[in-house]
Order: sequence, then structure tokens, then C-alpha cells
Amino acid sequence: MSSQAKYEVELINIERKDELLQHYFREVLYEERADIYGCCIKLLTNLKYVKDRWEENFYPMSAHIRSHGRLLVVEEKDKPMTVMYDPLSKTAFLFNVDYYGWIKSLALATAGDILEDEHNINSIHGACIDMDGHGICLIAPPGTGKTTHTYGLLRIPDVRVLSDDWFFVRFSDNSALAYGSEKNFYTPADVAETWGEYKQIVDNAIFDNRGRAIIDIRWIIGKGRVVPFTTIRKIILLKRDLKDTTLARRMNSSEALEFLEYHNFCNPHLLVRSDRKTGLRRLFFKNLLNRVETYMVNTTPPPNDTHEIIRRICEGR
Repeated sequence: MSSQAKYEVELINIERKDELLQHYFREVLYEERADIYGCCIKLLTNLKYVKDRWEENFYPMSAHIRSHGRLLVVEEKDKPMTVMYDPLSKTAFLFNVDYYGWIKSLALATAGDILEDEHNINSIHGACIDMDGHGICLIAPPGTGKTTHTYGLLRIPDVRVLSDDWFFVRFSDNSALAYGSEKNFYTPADVAETWGEYKQIVDNAIFDNRGRAIIDIRWIIGKGRVVPFTTIRKIILLKRDLKDTTLARRMNSSEALEFLEYHNFCNPHLLVRSDRKTGLRRLFFKNLLNRVETYMVNTTPPPNDTHEIIRRICEGR
């Protein structure tokens, strides 16, 4: 199931935000705070299943902490799915969004907007693993196998995982440090069809109508293999191009930046896409790509064959 966003974000001003909060606040049954890399993101919702998944997905933040950003998630009959966002107050409104994957991505995007604007910390919509102390990122447009190959790599005993979907990056001297933020992962059921090692966890999970469930991956790989941060050494970009016979190659930083920018930085959930924001993201990725090795892998072969290619890159073979 692709997580590609099929919604548009309508930017609103703070006066409209105040009107919406006043109108919908009476409908709020649940308030939950999540700690997303130090940002307190508050969920306001009338949907119990959203509240339950949120609690499973994110680390909790103390109720005494004032929120830095907010998501109001409500369901209204006979109205279309709508996403609105006020960049000034960092408040998002989600109406009739029935896919939790988009809800949690918009929570992460809200934290990303705060960190990008105020703390010079950027976010990446991608997966990040650690192999022998080296951080390796898989970044890709939707539908090219990022999730499949992340879970494939987790079958390797020496691999630890930071994130399977979204992480934050800050620079320290010449290093790029990656930080995770999700307690548990939103895992697709079909991962067990490719990698049989996950059949037990899939058989015991409760999946939603999109075929995904919040899963504690520690049940399979062990508690010590989920890590809070790593130093990025390699980036593997994925594409699926039947016309290209080259399955893997090293890329220079300018070529990789062109690929990322063409694909909207491989993030369909960015809330603000202004020229200023695009400039910030372009500068971030330029700085990141100049610090790491970058590879392109074409995922057209069967998953097991592609996995071997990615594994050789990770291991430096």
C-alpha cells in the first residue's frame, strides 16, 4: 500500500485558525500530547481509533508541557476530506482523513516545520538504519520499495533501526546526525509476503482497512536494535525504472540533489512549499550530500535480488 498523499494542504491565516478551533473545540473528546524530537505536538480529536493509534505510535509528552504544534482531527458526515494548516501557529486541521498514515505523517510534518524554521533542524521522509555504527538512509519516491527493503535489511543481525519512515537531521562539524521520533512503526501487512521472518508479528497484529498496523518491531528484532540516533555515512536513493538497465551506481552530490528536488524531496507530506522553504530544503540536502556517500538503486528486479545489491552497498562490498 503506497503512502503517497492524495490530499492538498490549504494554508490559512491565524484568524481562520481561531474560528475553526472555536467551532470544533466542543467536539473534541480526546487530547493527547506526543514528544516528536523535543516538539510537543498535541492531538485534538473525536475519534477513539485515532487517539489509540497515536498513543501506540508516539512517545508521550507530559500534560504540563505547552504544545508547540497542534492537529485537530475530526470526522464530519457528507463533507470531503480536507487538510488546512496555519503556518504561524503551527496548527493543522484534518477533516475526514480516514488513513492514520497521513495523520501521523502530518504530525511529523508539523514538528518538521517547527524545527526547520526555529532550530535549523531538517526532516527526511525516509528510513534510517545503523550498521556497525554507520547510519544508512533509504530515500525514495512512494512505491519504489523503501519499506520493503528497510524491513529486508532488518533481518541482518548487525543492523539496528532508527526509523522506517521519517527522521530528523542536524549537522555537527562535518557529521550529519540522524534522530528518530516514533516509538512504534506503522507496518504494512504485505511485508510478511516478501520476508517470511515477519509472519508471526503480522499474524498477531490488528490491521486497519489500509493493511497497516502499529507494531513494536522489537518483538522480532529485539529491544537493543532500536536506536535513538546515528551518524549518517551513506544515502541510498531508490527508483523503479524499467528503461534503465543499470541496477546500482554511485552518484555525485549535484546529481543526487537534482533527483531529490525533482521528486519534491521524496516527501509528499510537506505542509508548506513556498520558495523560501524550498530554498531551505535545497541547502540542507546540498550540505548533507556533500558529507556522505550516495548511491542510486533501481528496484526493478525481484526483492531478494535488489536486497543483495543494497546489502553489498551497506557493507561496502
